[in-house]
Amino acid sequence: MTTVSEPSTEVAAHPLEPLSAEEIAEAARLLRELKDLGATARFVFIAPHEPPKADVLAWRPGDEPLPREAAVTLYERSERMTYEAVVSLSAGELVSWRAVPGVQPSIMFEEFNACEDIVRADPRWQEAMRRRGVTDFSLAMIDPWASSWTGPEDDPAARRIARPLTWVRREPGEHGYARPVEGLIVVVDLDAGAVVEVTDHGVVPLPAKSGNYAAPWQFEPDNVPAYPAYRDDVRPIEITQPEGPSFTVEGHAVSWQRWRLRIGYTPREGLVLHQVEYDDRGTPRPVIYRASLSEMYVPYGDPAPTHRFKNVFDQGEYGIGWLANPLALGCDCVGHIHYFDGVVHDQDGTPVTIPNAVCLHEEDAGIAWKHTDFRSGAVEVRRRRRLVISNIVTVGNYEYGYFWYLYNDGTIEYEVKLTGVISTGALAPGERPKHGTLVAPGLYGPHHQHFFCMRLDMSVDGPVNRVVEIDSQPSPPGPDNPHRNAWETVRTVLASESLAQRDSDAARARYWRVENPGASSALGEPTGYALMPGANVPPMYSPDALFAPRAGFARHQLWVTAYDPAQRFAAGDYPNQNPGGDGLPAYAAADRPLDGADLVVWYTFGAHHVVRPEDWPVMPVSTVGFMLKPSGFFDGNPALDLPPSNHCESD
Repeated sequence: MTTVSEPSTEVAAHPLEPLSAEEIAEAARLLRELKDLGATARFVFIAPHEPPKADVLAWRPGDEPLPREAAVTLYERSERMTYEAVVSLSAGELVSWRAVPGVQPSIMFEEFNACEDIVRADPRWQEAMRRRGVTDFSLAMIDPWASSWTGPEDDPAARRIARPLTWVRREPGEHGYARPVEGLIVVVDLDAGAVVEVTDHGVVPLPAKSGNYAAPWQFEPDNVPAYPAYRDDVRPIEITQPEGPSFTVEGHAVSWQRWRLRIGYTPREGLVLHQVEYDDRGTPRPVIYRASLSEMYVPYGDPAPTHRFKNVFDQGEYGIGWLANPLALGCDCVGHIHYFDGVVHDQDGTPVTIPNAVCLHEEDAGIAWKHTDFRSGAVEVRRRRRLVISNIVTVGNYEYGYFWYLYNDGTIEYEVKLTGVISTGALAPGERPKHGTLVAPGLYGPHHQHFFCMRLDMSVDGPVNRVVEIDSQPSPPGPDNPHRNAWETVRTVLASESLAQRDSDAARARYWRVENPGASSALGEPTGYALMPGANVPPMYSPDALFAPRAGFARHQLWVTAYDPAQRFAAGDYPNQNPGGDGLPAYAAADRPLDGADLVVWYTFGAHHVVRPEDWPVMPVSTVGFMLKPSGFFDGNPALDLPPSNHCESD
């Protein structure tokens, strides 16, 4: 290890606290000094290097602080080389440093912003725009799409590229996605800062209609859709908590009713939950050690030149932590709110704070339980409540809201809210799309899907767990089932990584139970939590598709792997320009044993988007997700102790 001057950062109160702005700045300073970095060294990700799990679980407030370390992904532009480093913020040392040849790290924010000017300045692109009648290039809107993998020319060892797409506004501030430039493909060398290829597949007229959805263009006659005025029948709703919220926050530690957890944040993953546990009558019982969205994958199903390379990994190719929106009270969150800032960085390693990046609040969620004794008329009913932890990111045209819900009956729910604007294509007059839906004259939305892969480092009553697949099936006919109405559940222990690659099956009401074989309920059964699949869909593209190996994790909804802190991302550490094979398929190839192991559950759920006209010009929110429900974790209904409401009235 190499040591420099004493670090200036203060010791964090808990080993899993996110990096502060001071720690991010110190990590960048240390690495520059220790490795004599120049201006061409660009900081891709600076994130916490979390201490070993055993050390964190053994640590108690008042103990000696665990070492604070930062994990850094760095791109040295002068060498076209990626480096990974770990620096000790506690000791001012370089813990590790290694080159990672043959990969491309995520597209950086500075590259994302620079693409527009690079493309606008290219004479070949300008000539293609003139062929479409566009001469005011300032009205062009250029989105820097990741390159995907289209063949050996995209070799990440050879060049670092993006494939921006173009739209045109009719005036500044207009909704640009209404007028796509179909068939125009540009390749930008991000290192050289120059366009290296322009391919024009032919002129398609720009759609005529605008698609504005906000004032002052909202009510123009040529808009799609056009409404005469705002609704005047929306009356105010006020949500108040006159005695304050039921949660408490100390740093990034949250306590709410029986739940205890920590809020984390990284520039690649965004929102992370740590050490989620439930206080069961005075006994803290762990459920999840670490939970995060591991990857987002959006493949398009349109073979047209402008759309066929669209298969983006929004986390691995961009990073969603620094794309978070600053959330606003009364708009994104309603009620008594506590906000957490998202502290990220720019490519110089300078800290950047996204205010109000994570919203914490509680809300009424209907009835928790109810029963009416029809003989006596006695009624018992309790209201259900949930703690909401959310953040929202903008990835180009799309918005994604990530919502964790913790219910007071022990249920955990994860939900993604999809909104924003569809990525559009243009059609010749009179043409109708085969691989999409017409949303306005000459304008269509291509078919596409969204896959979200969760990494759930489970710890049900401790780190030694197993996963059991539960199927329901008819019981065999015979003397024990004379009316053939009986059915039963069948348990299959997923004892190894080769067995633990599973698909959901609605015909069998399939779910998966994460249980602790060393902990028993009052009924003598292993305690557990059930992963209950929500709406889901498999990939629609052929398994032989050129880009299919890039998202091998999407082949199955469930994977279970042995815990390895280095295995964090479902598509691998570097999906950008990667032809595939990394991530979960590579992790599971070791075929490690899983029965009674420290294990990680990976669950992938998909949103299938056959675009509707109602999705234009901005999409109504659609949702997709899953639940973790206690299954033999408690001895009975854990919400029996909810107090009666004081507001029950009858007419």
